[in-house]
Amino acid sequence: MIGDNDCLGTVASVESEAMASRLQQDLKRLDALAFRRRDWSEPEIRRYDKIRRNIGDAAVAELECLYQWMFVPFSLWPFNIHDVLAGCLDDLEKRRRLTSRQRLIIELLPPPPGETICAAVTVHEFNVQKGTHENLVRKQAKFAQNELTMRTDPDLQAQWARIKTAFDVSAYRDKKGVIRRTMDTERNLRTSFSVRTRRPDDAFHAAFDSFCMRWNLLGMQNDDPLLLKLSVTVTAHGTMIHIPAYWSFDPKRDIRWEAIARLYRARVHGRQGAILAEGLAQRRKDAEKLRLLDQEALRLGHKGHEKHEFLCAGLGWVPETSPRRISRLRAEFGKLQAGTVA
Repeated sequence: MIGDNDCLGTVASVESEAMASRLQQDLKRLDALAFRRRDWSEPEIRRYDKIRRNIGDAAVAELECLYQWMFVPFSLWPFNIHDVLAGCLDDLEKRRRLTSRQRLIIELLPPPPGETICAAVTVHEFNVQKGTHENLVRKQAKFAQNELTMRTDPDLQAQWARIKTAFDVSAYRDKKGVIRRTMDTERNLRTSFSVRTRRPDDAFHAAFDSFCMRWNLLGMQNDDPLLLKLSVTVTAHGTMIHIPAYWSFDPKRDIRWEAIARLYRARVHGRQGAILAEGLAQRRKDAEKLRLLDQEALRLGHKGHEKHEFLCAGLGWVPETSPRRISRLRAEFGKLQAGTVA
């Protein structure tokens, strides 16, 4: 016969195997993302799993939404999800409660985007990782033409030599030997616009930004200039199309609008427009009327067909209107019907 202790041991073993399986599945999800996501996300994924094993699911329940964002392409991240999760895990490991500010961030964070948009953006990120934009931009012949002209210009190399004489440029290179100019921002709202030329860093960035603007560069990789490309960048809040200043733009031939449209159909559900907006506004008014009519029908004791005719009359609809139309109106504006939305 099997004793109670044997049964408990079997259940614990099954639960442990299930947790291990989930961890492996989550690590595989990271493998499918661009920019070597597993390399820098795996430690936090394992920490989350360890806490869940040692303390229980309840301990990490309020982090579940944040955790699921770890598997979203980070082009769609509204902030550094990794850092926030790491900070929360630090507190849980020390058996400390999350702060009210941490909980506020988590509660305000919307649910992760669906699989369709994540898959589309992942493909986009792999192209960006390779430095290609041909999935959204057509052949870069204009880029190749201008790059050839620029690379053979002696003035560019002479100006770059002057910058290297004035500054220790190696201090500004990344692991790939790349120095990037100050990045353009949404609506040109710059995080900092002050320059103090007596500060070496400020002076370098001002000189380098001027150099890059003169030659239409993203930056320099060692001694090789990186000419700007026509590019389409997906962000958490929308999509930015960057047309370099030197580019003779042809909207019909230079951008794959159909590819951008497919990306947006995955991101935005439903149609939009003036007529649809007017229809939505009218349905909202009807929903408010229906909420009041439902209350009045309840007060008068109307039921069944009598109630249906009463509601139709109040809404200005013919009595032959299908009851399903009224049900759909209630469902669409459920919060309004409950009185939680003004």
